[in-house]
Amino acid sequence: MPVTTLPASRSEAATPRQHHRRYLMCRPEHFTVSYRINPWMEPARPTDTALALRQWQALYDTYLALGHEVELIDAVPGLPDMVYTANGGFTLDGVAYGARFRFPERAAEADHFNTWFTGHGFDLVVPQEVNEGEGDFLLAGDLILAGTGFRSTGDSHREVAEVFGREVVSLTLVRPHFYHLDTALTILDPVVAEGGTATVAYLPEAFDDASLGVLADLFPDAIRVGAEDGAVFGLNSASDGRNVLVSPRATGFAAQLAERGYNPVTVDLSELLLGGGGIKCCTLELRG
Repeated sequence: MPVTTLPASRSEAATPRQHHRRYLMCRPEHFTVSYRINPWMEPARPTDTALALRQWQALYDTYLALGHEVELIDAVPGLPDMVYTANGGFTLDGVAYGARFRFPERAAEADHFNTWFTGHGFDLVVPQEVNEGEGDFLLAGDLILAGTGFRSTGDSHREVAEVFGREVVSLTLVRPHFYHLDTALTILDPVVAEGGTATVAYLPEAFDDASLGVLADLFPDAIRVGAEDGAVFGLNSASDGRNVLVSPRATGFAAQLAERGYNPVTVDLSELLLGGGGIKCCTLELRG
């Protein structure tokens, strides 16, 4: 399928590097909004499952067109949020740290994701603490950035550090519309050159003051995204280090990306946003 892009700035000296990705996705065959567990969800508002499927398919096709691998987990009737596979776990070095969902409406998803992980060669760690996978855990070089405030708890930050033997940096979210870390922060390139840091973009208004100080210290060259782009889930993006899949409504963020030499690729998931999810929510990275 054609890939929509914006031109990168010619003044950018270095071209960001594309890295091969392997993702887990789930078709939104049963997508609807039948309960409310985040501010985006309004059960009285009609949803269009057929439109959600078409938009999801465009995301899936775009990943393939960019050369990435996509694995699928079967959709399960009665679990409309399984399409948001990012919440199903966090994988690194062939280990899958499973999810333990905050709300009972999603709790049954965990077993389905865990079964998929063990059936596809991952060593599974079943969590004791509440966490929602890559919704709140993002890999930034050797660091794991961990969100808290609405879903995952601080105890899960300790637990994930013990599981992977990595330093975990806790970041506190303060705006209910940005209830997962991946709604307010995007890893643009987790690969760190010697002496450098990972490249990120984030929405300052989503974090408390202490977390903003941590982000400024860790990522002085980060892209700071404006409120208008955050409000359309612009930060809920996926990057392969060169191409950044982003909402077509996040025009300011797309321009910032192009100025830094990235290739913004627009994918519209407006229907899935009715459930509080976007591009990254529908995308769990598999790191073998």
